[in-house]
Amino acid sequence: MTKKWWHDKVAYQIYPKSFYDSNGDGIGDIPGIISKLDYLKDLGADILWLSPCYASPLADQGYDISDYYKIDPRFGTMEDMDRLIAEAKKRDMYILMDLVVNHCSDEHEWFQKACQDPDGKYGRFFYLRDKKDGELPTNWRSYFGGPVWDDLPGTDKQYLHVFHKKQPDLNWENPEVREEIYKNINWWLDKGLGGFRIDAIINIKKALPFRSYEADREDGLCSVEAMLKDAEGIGEFLREMRDRTFRKYDAFSVGEVFHEKPEEIQDFIGEDGYFSSMFDFNETVFGSSEKGWYDAKPITPDDYKKCCFEAQRRVGNTGFLSNVIENHDEPRGVCRYIPEGDVNDKSKKMLAALNLMLRGIPFIYQGQELGMENMPFSSIEEIDDISSKHEYQVALDAGLTPEDALNRIAGFSRDNARTPMQWSDEANAGFTTGTPWLKVNPNYTSINAASQMDDPDSVRSFYKKLIALRKDPEYKETIVYGDLEPLWETRRNLMAYCRQGDRLLFVIGNYRKYDQSVTLPYPYKKVLLNNYPDIDEEGKTISLYGYQVLILEM
Repeated sequence: MTKKWWHDKVAYQIYPKSFYDSNGDGIGDIPGIISKLDYLKDLGADILWLSPCYASPLADQGYDISDYYKIDPRFGTMEDMDRLIAEAKKRDMYILMDLVVNHCSDEHEWFQKACQDPDGKYGRFFYLRDKKDGELPTNWRSYFGGPVWDDLPGTDKQYLHVFHKKQPDLNWENPEVREEIYKNINWWLDKGLGGFRIDAIINIKKALPFRSYEADREDGLCSVEAMLKDAEGIGEFLREMRDRTFRKYDAFSVGEVFHEKPEEIQDFIGEDGYFSSMFDFNETVFGSSEKGWYDAKPITPDDYKKCCFEAQRRVGNTGFLSNVIENHDEPRGVCRYIPEGDVNDKSKKMLAALNLMLRGIPFIYQGQELGMENMPFSSIEEIDDISSKHEYQVALDAGLTPEDALNRIAGFSRDNARTPMQWSDEANAGFTTGTPWLKVNPNYTSINAASQMDDPDSVRSFYKKLIALRKDPEYKETIVYGDLEPLWETRRNLMAYCRQGDRLLFVIGNYRKYDQSVTLPYPYKKVLLNNYPDIDEEGKTISLYGYQVLILEM
């Protein structure tokens, strides 16, 4: 494998709207991010991924872009972005932006021109079909509910949107569309970006010609994923994009890739892959149901272990996964992957170590390093996320009471991760001097950055130690490039694996609140990290405390 500059890096995702508000309007902004760069550098973050801050009506929180060349005034100015890139560079940090090119906003100039002349140049930038009374072009259901087809304003046509109706899909079959996309990517890379996180990219290739599929719910529609499974040839688009953009700049690219086939791993992230890396979503999609969130199966410690090891085996040494516990589209990982009632500092540290020591590039989401938790929602009116609102209605339609529907979907809501970053125990968690755009989690008085910064036993301090271990010259080669071998896979509530390189490291976590004993295959040489002050051991037998995690050099 050719070594790349990003292989040994630790990434940190920022959701700008909720990170830090510098001007008191209740919305996080780019100057706020700049003011916190030293906090992130102290943690050990190298790559900062910003969720969208382009000009947008925010129908889907910025993933509906109305101008790819402008910063939304809510977040600042282009001068602010230039300053962020420059200040990050001073600290040897890299800025990633979101690349959202499956769709744009219906307020984008291209779509407005398509409405004015659907048979002209810009009509071909989208998927348009003649409107037929009482009949849709296909029966696909959008990710946010309802048909993927809506009327093109002022015309006798309909347009395709696999996400929100304000997010019309771009027609990647049209080379003029691709040229515009590549032009924009290169414009940003010329500014000094380190690369991009690539949003919803599997959706750019549709199965042609369009056709309907068997309905999977009583609404007569089918998941759009049924069509995507039939789509072939996406590699031609991705290869062209790579060669025309990322490769020319030695830029880092990480794809949001779902449902890839085992034989496609090499194509996506191999030596000559379309992307530098792609996210491991094995854990996040576990237990999902075609019926909706309300029917999802909870994940157990053994399920989590199995998902991690399956992903590691699938990729092997072909390339690098980007490993996540949570992100802006998921609930807080400590509330999802740690059994209810067991969420505490010890279990949060265990989950962190088991994840960050996997082979791949760790992505930490804002607040994860503090152990931020899910929001206790008391009403659907407290939820802003359009996806959560849709799933709430799906649960009601299935016969659940409003109370049960809220309880079922609350744990999956994207708003859990979008509540303001908890900086201190001051008003609004120190996020803003104004009224925050989304309610602050009430536990900010006990979970916040200020209280953890100088506490050597805090969750943040443990993350800092983990990151420092990954960068330690003695162990970096093994942690970054070494093989991963799962151990004791059938043992319940225990997750253990070796990292083998020029050193041999042993990672073991007691994934339950009760003690359990293990006998090591051979004696260890050194304790590199422990979330307890001591080890209960006798010879090669260790009695692990509840949620104890150890990283040992053998």
